[in-house]
Amino acid sequence: MEVVLAKNAGFCMGVRRAVETTLGMVQKGETAIATFGPLIHNPQVLKLIEEQGVKILTEIPAQATGAIIIRAHGIPPEQKKKLEATGARVEDATCPRVLKVQAIIARYKKEGYATVIIGDRDHAEVEGLMGYAGDTGQVVNSEADVANLQLVGPYIIVSQTTQDEHLFERLKELILQKYPAGEVFNTICDSTHKRQEEVRQLCQEVEALVVVGGRTSANTKRLGEIAESLGCPVFMVESEQDLEPRALARYGRVGVTAGASTPNWVISRIVEVLENISATKP
Repeated sequence: MEVVLAKNAGFCMGVRRAVETTLGMVQKGETAIATFGPLIHNPQVLKLIEEQGVKILTEIPAQATGAIIIRAHGIPPEQKKKLEATGARVEDATCPRVLKVQAIIARYKKEGYATVIIGDRDHAEVEGLMGYAGDTGQVVNSEADVANLQLVGPYIIVSQTTQDEHLFERLKELILQKYPAGEVFNTICDSTHKRQEEVRQLCQEVEALVVVGGRTSANTKRLGEIAESLGCPVFMVESEQDLEPRALARYGRVGVTAGASTPNWVISRIVEVLENISATKP
């Protein structure tokens, strides 16, 4: 089987920074290291750092020692204050692109602007952004959400950094039609833009697409949704164990892409298995 690997598959800058920050602390011999929530959305990486002694906190303790790392997706400002009050050293591994969105929301909120976030309501990043928007923040992810949107006064539109760019543009226009004069910030990161455009291009060149990434990863899921919308057969996998050789054997040319939190070693294993499927092709 011929395998075409996307150029932008694998760790994005924000994920790499968070993982390197965490492993760097381990290598320096620090003890009592924990992350508040999953550092990133990838089970293999989370297992790796867990094996290095890094714990995952699901709740903020009253007191703590050592270091607590803020996940790449960011958290609401009130949670950060509570973490700092535990007595532990707080290491902020929030993606710089997410920090930029947080700063935009915070700045405009001080000036009396409401915030509309185009994103996934229950995603960790959006929960963090809503913490900056406060009571004037609203999340939309569909035309139905826009129809139910209620705004009074000035407002801004921002995006979850891993949102589908085409969906963002469509919903943005609908919001502006309903409430003209909103300030728009396309805060989808460059890495997301490149991956999504690459998937659209790949779907024109291959017979099927394998998308590699954690099942809880929103940006990974989005890549699969884009390919499906273009009529390209899609296989969503976390590791090589999830591949379906018999189903894939019918294709002679398959593309491979991966979410922003998928490590290179997982992608390499997927490619190797796919390349060896050729012998079973009917």
